[in-house]
Amino acid sequence: MATRVNLDALIRREDFDETVAPTIPQQGKRKETLSVTDLKKGEFFFGVLRKPDFQRETNDWDSAKILDLIKSFLCKDLIPAIILWQSKSNLIFVIDGSHRLSALAAWINDDYGNGEISKQFYEGKIPDEQIEIGDKIRVLINKNIGSYSDHKLAVDHPDKVTPEIVGRSRILGAVSLQVQWVEGDSNNAENSFRKINEQGVPINSTEKKILNARRKPIGFASRAIIRSGQGHNYWVDFNAEVQKSLKEQAKLVHELLFLPKLKNPIKTLELPLAGKVFSAQSLPIVWDFIRIVNPLDKIDADDPDGTLTLNFLDNCKKTAQRINSDDQSSLGLHPIVYVYSENGRHKPASLYAITDLILDFEKKKNFEDFICVREQFEKLLLENDYIIQQIVRFRRSAIASHELIKDFYLACIQKLLEKKEIPKAIAEISQTNEFSFLTKPTVESPSNPSKDFSRAVKSRAYIKSALEGAVKCGICGGYVHTNSVSIDHKTDKKFGGDASAENAQVTHPYCNSAKDKLLPLIAKFKVSS
Repeated sequence: MATRVNLDALIRREDFDETVAPTIPQQGKRKETLSVTDLKKGEFFFGVLRKPDFQRETNDWDSAKILDLIKSFLCKDLIPAIILWQSKSNLIFVIDGSHRLSALAAWINDDYGNGEISKQFYEGKIPDEQIEIGDKIRVLINKNIGSYSDHKLAVDHPDKVTPEIVGRSRILGAVSLQVQWVEGDSNNAENSFRKINEQGVPINSTEKKILNARRKPIGFASRAIIRSGQGHNYWVDFNAEVQKSLKEQAKLVHELLFLPKLKNPIKTLELPLAGKVFSAQSLPIVWDFIRIVNPLDKIDADDPDGTLTLNFLDNCKKTAQRINSDDQSSLGLHPIVYVYSENGRHKPASLYAITDLILDFEKKKNFEDFICVREQFEKLLLENDYIIQQIVRFRRSAIASHELIKDFYLACIQKLLEKKEIPKAIAEISQTNEFSFLTKPTVESPSNPSKDFSRAVKSRAYIKSALEGAVKCGICGGYVHTNSVSIDHKTDKKFGGDASAENAQVTHPYCNSAKDKLLPLIAKFKVSS
């Protein structure tokens, strides 16, 4: 799978709104071409180059595409013109060609998402995966083309570089990119931007939603969470205290959703709730999670001062903490049980459904029934992974299926409370009108099996083996995740229990904090069983 390179920091973002008075009258003829020196940090042109603040992140290109663009430039191949617009304050906005300019600027400034410009942009907090990707493409480009600094070196010291670099260095002063200019005000520039970009690299539905919601709390919160509060300051109009709180809350929610980091094939049970942060589905997951946990009547409201955004982030934090964290409210739902398939594939629909289920428990103030049957419920989920897939196919998307999956979970919990065995519970639920579409899975052997294990097979083998010895809660019997570990006294201190290792047990935070209420209920349920 191609890995996208994040070049978002290379060209700064700015608001299209012309609220700044011009400092210098616009005179003379505008540039018709751009040379390599125009894209060097510290140069006049590069210093005023901007992207519209509502543009999606510049991370759609993989290393091969960036390499091809730089090669095409150096070989004087035809590259489409860059379209620019100059604001009244004399900032120059890229209407079309942001990826092209960013790729060249990355080479010229030796910054593939982890150089000096990016470090400043992300305040020195660049994700490890982004650093790793940047290092790999730097090696790739230096091997195939040579660095920009080597081409500069060739001008005065041709003996210190390869003949190919010497040859290219002698034409760099003559090659350039064609430029076209959009005339008119900011409205005309924005309309041009939207028309042009709708015809270019396809914008997925979530990106379109965020562009349209850039002044709304869900727009602010989505961008803040996905980048852990770093990157472009979309919330610059909020006061300093709100901005600080927003960044802190977003970072916390990001960590609750995306840590520990996911790597494939699966070699650990310590997996994140929301899957891999650098993936095509990470932004839609964040967007949908925010929608599920926040009031619908506030989703489309504008947020001029950040108050609603902070409320949205707080709701996200509380719900994510309840699902899986070390907060005393946490049920510690293990991701491998609740949001991953048996072969290690992340299931967004299951995350949405579990989130919805938690909100249902919150609303009804009833966690006890679930905890009484939690051990059996988790066994049911692990043994019947196919059911969630069937519900998603029936509803045709993850977000459209989550409420039906939640209803299935509630039906399962009820059947287990009625002391039904798992096969009997599934059979009875499948006979209802709501779930009559469920069928037993058919197992097909591959006609020509490979001799090499696939990533999915490796992950499945590890998960199956690791679950056999996985840690379980000493109170409810459910699986315990590393993010949600609490150590409890088997015999409580008030009954003389000491602090010895023999008297310690691993529990979920909520089970520990509500032990006095839960233990009698669990004991009563087991006795009646």
